[in-house]
Amino acid sequence: METWKIGDVEITRVVELVSPTPGTMLIPNATPENLVDLHDWLRPHFLDADGNMLLSIHAFAIRSGDARVVVDTCLGAGKPRPIPEWSDLQTSFLRDLESVGFAADSIDRVVCTHLHFDHIGWNTIRHDGRWVPTFPNARYLVGEKEWGFWQHEDDPYAPEAKADSLLPVFEAGLVDLVDPDHVITDEVRLIPTPGHTPGHVSVEVRSGGQRAIITGDMFHLPLQMAHPDWPDLADVDAELARRTRERFLADHADQPVLILGTHFNAPTGGHIVRDGTAFRFRV
Repeated sequence: METWKIGDVEITRVVELVSPTPGTMLIPNATPENLVDLHDWLRPHFLDADGNMLLSIHAFAIRSGDARVVVDTCLGAGKPRPIPEWSDLQTSFLRDLESVGFAADSIDRVVCTHLHFDHIGWNTIRHDGRWVPTFPNARYLVGEKEWGFWQHEDDPYAPEAKADSLLPVFEAGLVDLVDPDHVITDEVRLIPTPGHTPGHVSVEVRSGGQRAIITGDMFHLPLQMAHPDWPDLADVDAELARRTRERFLADHADQPVLILGTHFNAPTGGHIVRDGTAFRFRV
């Protein structure tokens, strides 16, 4: 596991799985030919020898003062999903969370950067034939705008996710619908990064004069820093997502801000740097 200290805040990456994935599954322009010029920094961490992107499914566990916060809850256990390698999983995810001091009943907040199925799966577990909240003492933070969209829509990649991973926590009364700049602790807050989904947020940590940002799916893959204009098939609003990526890159390049990619393989944390007229991810 990777752990970072941002002032007094500790952030730990807890991995569910790493999936070698053709870049074109998400980004049609990410063909092997188009990625040749990026090999010097994508390989070996983010692009394997067969030309697949290494897509990590992980959560971030944040310790801020007495608060224990989990950002995005991955795929979950025993849930049928359309991608065979991501379906009906049985992993050590909860044990791994507990091993870093985040037992399920100790977690105070669960942050959903957005409501795609691979970010909400461990919101619930199966118990006595029912899906029930995994983290019974936590408040689940869901963007009000995000829920305003998805309550009338189904995830096109996993329509069943609403019923098995979202509605049970609403029914249990554990959801707080929040603004896109919601303050979680004095050191941790949400920042709006819309486009991938209408209410998509990222998570900013500031402590001791240091700063980090957990991206969510503003960036699926580091290659999008070099080509923020390449369409991402999972973006609900492709034009807004492009503008959000481009603005974020311009604002944070060559700055002392640790960037933690929600799907970036290890080393997951790095910095945005200018690369001529483009950008790259430096670890």
